[in-house]
Amino acid sequence: MHCVCAQQDDADRSSGSGNNGGGGGIWDLLRCRRMRKGHKFTMPKGERSMKAAILIQKWYRRYLARMEVRRRYTWTIFQSLEYAGEQDEVQLYNFFKTLLAKAPTTSGPLSVTDPGPPPDSDDPEDGFGPVEPGYKGPRVDFPLTKQGLDILLTSFRHKKPQRVHAHYAYHIIRDATAILRRLPNLNQASTAVGKQITICGDLHGKLQDLLVILHKNGLPCAENPYVFNGDFVDRGKRSMEVLLLLCALLIVFPGAVFLNRGNHEDRAINVRYGFIREVRTKYRMQSERLLHQIERLYRALPLGTVVDSQVLVVHGGISNKTDLREVWTLDRFKLASLMDPPQSAKDNPDGTEEDDTPERRAWRQVFDILWSDPQVADGCSHNTLRGAGTYFGPDVTEEFLRRHDLRLLVRSHECKLEGYELAHNNKCITIFSASDYYEVGSNKGAYVKLSGNPLTPQFVQFQVSAAKANKRRLTFRQRVGLVERSALKSLAATIEARRIVLEAEFKNRDPESKGTISVKEWCEAMQSGTGLSVPWRLLRDRVLSPAAAEEAAKTGLIKYSETFCGPGSSGCYVTEALYRDKMALESLFSALDTDHSGTISMTELKQACSLLPNDGSEPGQLCTRLARCLDFNQDGRVDLNEFLEAFRLVESRRPVEPNESPDEED
Repeated sequence: MHCVCAQQDDADRSSGSGNNGGGGGIWDLLRCRRMRKGHKFTMPKGERSMKAAILIQKWYRRYLARMEVRRRYTWTIFQSLEYAGEQDEVQLYNFFKTLLAKAPTTSGPLSVTDPGPPPDSDDPEDGFGPVEPGYKGPRVDFPLTKQGLDILLTSFRHKKPQRVHAHYAYHIIRDATAILRRLPNLNQASTAVGKQITICGDLHGKLQDLLVILHKNGLPCAENPYVFNGDFVDRGKRSMEVLLLLCALLIVFPGAVFLNRGNHEDRAINVRYGFIREVRTKYRMQSERLLHQIERLYRALPLGTVVDSQVLVVHGGISNKTDLREVWTLDRFKLASLMDPPQSAKDNPDGTEEDDTPERRAWRQVFDILWSDPQVADGCSHNTLRGAGTYFGPDVTEEFLRRHDLRLLVRSHECKLEGYELAHNNKCITIFSASDYYEVGSNKGAYVKLSGNPLTPQFVQFQVSAAKANKRRLTFRQRVGLVERSALKSLAATIEARRIVLEAEFKNRDPESKGTISVKEWCEAMQSGTGLSVPWRLLRDRVLSPAAAEEAAKTGLIKYSETFCGPGSSGCYVTEALYRDKMALESLFSALDTDHSGTISMTELKQACSLLPNDGSEPGQLCTRLARCLDFNQDGRVDLNEFLEAFRLVESRRPVEPNESPDEED
């Protein structure tokens, strides 16, 4: 009877009826049931249960594998977009730097970032006046005490925390800056009292993540010290609250809280990634005084922390040129922005500047500490994804630890799916404390506790959105789907923004103008045109139109014009051009707005005009023509909306290509 079942199974397989789901297992059960009825054959109950369990296990494993593939390529999309944005920021800043270097000396200063007053010029008065009687936010007394900290925590734990008054914010940041300025370049932390220390990674304005950490792990004290490893601000909506809470913790527990500088503790980076905008939105007229004080805080932040002379904690990492002896002695207060390096006396043949001056070498030490990432391969190379910092391999880590008599390197700077990652033979730890960094459900946050002798890491994971997802009763598949849709939407917008470049890449690979190219050529064109290292072959069904994806599966050829008709594509050139350049335009607007008033005056516009190529016109005449074009409401100043609107109008009137039909809406 078993032979008859096997023969019938072969027939079913040949007819294609056994190709659905887990192979022929379900058909074995159905055949045996059919034969049990007709021939009085009975399969043992235990065998039926085992077959069913194996079949369910196969299906479940296949389901988990598909979910994991979706989760990983979603992660790759988000990370590639993030690194591409950082690379654009570095290139944009280098462009500004080159432009400003050619500015006439008589035109006055026009800087991308305002370094503000020197670090030793704190004002004795805040200049904000008394707190209004109608103010409903937290009220604290100075000097700040544990009671004042509890008031801040209570306010921040509300679902919609009230804005902290500028008077209180200024004093908290100023008092924290005074403490930080007395510290060395590398904090010295000890576990002698509590036999443990907690290290937190990037927070990026995620106030709820910081509150979760303090709730789960307790407030700082001599027995429970903390190291917060940079990137407190940007991206998240509560960056100001995160910064104020960390400063308050430092003031109340100065010997138990250690703050390290990250690459986002930099005004040039804040312009692009949201913190400047957040401060100006929340504080309006007082924003510039607060931003000047925050910049003093940035310069005062130590560059790293050494725990028990065993563990080095820095934000980014190291390079083969990192020397802690130089880090100890450099003047960190001069480094207002790492995006503005000191000039070198000579250049290398490849266009890079040599570190031939003490200022340049000091800048390089700090830049590598804040911007570098580990890699699997040995050696040290330029960080091509971020466009800044270095990649360092296991051999670099091993040599660095041996040279400085250390056991472990702890760094942050990179978002990880699980909130942490071990690399370089477990001697390099990445810790990231901002959960749901890219999208709700995208990643867990974590912090690491070092304890014992020698210090041993123990990781604690958390995810703020998990409880909310459970309340809404979302399944794992639904949560993955939400994150995936967000990633694909961002990818589709990026593809639309690079449409002209991609069309050129496709045509270069189609010399006979057939309209189709191979899958391999399409993948190469997509990577070259977008600059994103994502699994394009795997994503083609999500990027192409359904008809083109089906045709590609059959013939191996892709109709590349259908690349812009996939799910999430808007087809609106002007909108996507704004999406592509909005951050760059905001950075440009900030560069022209030298007094950071939120508008560009005619004087500032004239300074910008003096940098443009000379077409025979006087800067004043050119300024007048530009002002007429930009100043829509004719109030004598150009705000950001007018600046972006002028760009939109120019984009909507772009020249029509010879083979392109004009758009009726244009």
